[in-house]
Amino acid sequence: MSATLPVAVIGGGLAGLASACTLAARGWPVTLFEKNGWFGGKAAVLEQDGFRFDMGPTILTVPEVLRRVFDEAGVDMDERLDLRRLDPQWRCFFEDGLVLDLEENIEAMAARLEALSPGDGDGYRRLIEMSRGLHEVSENFFFWKSVGGLRDTVDLRANMDLSTLRQVLSLRMGSNVAREIRRRVADPRASQMLDHMTQYVGSSPALSPAVLCSIAHMQAQGGVWYPMGGTRAVPDALIRLAGELGVRLQAGVDVTRIVERDGRVRAVETACGEQIKVSAVVSNMDSVRTMRELVGGEPAAAFARRWKRKRPACSGVVLYLGLDRGYEHLLHHDFLFSHDPEQEFEDIYRAGIPAADPTCYLAAPARTDPSVAPPGGEALYVLAHTPFIRRGQDWEKMFPAYRRTILEKLKRCGGMPDIEDRIVTEAHLTPQDIHDRYRVLRGAIYGLASHGAFTGAFKPANRSRELAGLYLAGGAAHPGPGMPMVLMSGWIAADCLDRDLGDGSAARASGGARCGVVRA
Repeated sequence: MSATLPVAVIGGGLAGLASACTLAARGWPVTLFEKNGWFGGKAAVLEQDGFRFDMGPTILTVPEVLRRVFDEAGVDMDERLDLRRLDPQWRCFFEDGLVLDLEENIEAMAARLEALSPGDGDGYRRLIEMSRGLHEVSENFFFWKSVGGLRDTVDLRANMDLSTLRQVLSLRMGSNVAREIRRRVADPRASQMLDHMTQYVGSSPALSPAVLCSIAHMQAQGGVWYPMGGTRAVPDALIRLAGELGVRLQAGVDVTRIVERDGRVRAVETACGEQIKVSAVVSNMDSVRTMRELVGGEPAAAFARRWKRKRPACSGVVLYLGLDRGYEHLLHHDFLFSHDPEQEFEDIYRAGIPAADPTCYLAAPARTDPSVAPPGGEALYVLAHTPFIRRGQDWEKMFPAYRRTILEKLKRCGGMPDIEDRIVTEAHLTPQDIHDRYRVLRGAIYGLASHGAFTGAFKPANRSRELAGLYLAGGAAHPGPGMPMVLMSGWIAADCLDRDLGDGSAARASGGARCGVVRA
């Protein structure tokens, strides 16, 4: 395909922005299409009655992934974003009255767990050491390249030596996150806290592969961060970078079809019927919906056969509560845990019904960033995970009762008995709202579930196997959901495209083009 034709990026979420910036930094002409009137996808912002809420992701980990996107353009990320490291990382509330902080320092956390349950301190150290090994294996075999299955991770014929065999065996394939944690940490509340890292990928710890234990080390090593101005500051910085790199930003333009001929992408078609010739496409739309709704035909059928056993991850109900007075006992990030996690996960992931006693995640950012609320107030974000949308579920009717369930949880477990008296403004999203607003599969926040002891970690590859010239990015593509992973997926998709359609050698050798330098 002619390099003078633009690359089309469909969807301006974090992954789409990362792809667009990376490709433009390497000299590709890029047009970014976004059906909504804003860029950033779920990393949107709600401003209401003097309060500012991050509407989607609120926890930033592994900022080095984001830094790589800026490095492509020769830009210092620290000059564009003011990131504040948060420690303790979370505060956890349990129904029995225990309050437990997750600390970044491994020895301090081990001492805290040892005081809670003798032996758990050493168990936590062993868990982090195992997690460190899994993180290293992931860096070697899983991250920074297009992976859609086990055979993509390593060339066994070329690399089957003792070292490789040890690393493959260390993945503990056949085991799951919950089992590996409980082998080391006995206290049920501590293990429940550590289990919950799988909620970054919207999956049950009892169904998720053991390799996801790597998240514990990634978070302990890389920290938990808050961008001043809110998570929204991240897409805003990427939008600015994209503009400097010459990306053509097209908000309010809905791409409805990817046109293919002879097994290759040729053009994109918009809702008004206009066809735009392109050299390739990066889709930041949900991978399943991309193939089903934009591609169709045999490529979509082949994709469906390959991923027929994958189900959507969970959805959620989000409350945005503007409070006239904040709660001093909350940290920036907080979890109010279910008294019966097994039943909670059974309800959400197997029965497909909202949990009667959900774990609630709270973000109370005013203690870090007072600009989010009027003086003394709080822009409280509350998320309770729910099943993806099932047949017959009407969230317009279901929401009022579930709002009451969530508020009762805050009163009972979170030490907020007067929460309703403090609310001065309110908004919400239901699974149906999320489905309609972000074009995700059945309202799933986190793409496809990471379930399956052997293959649960795998998602559709970033380089499409079904259609040449199509690349997939976002939470429903490799390496999966969560801010660092979707940013990585955008970079991988761009890197694959660059390697496939152009040599990219000059850009890679120099670490990326400088801002404003765009190859025609």
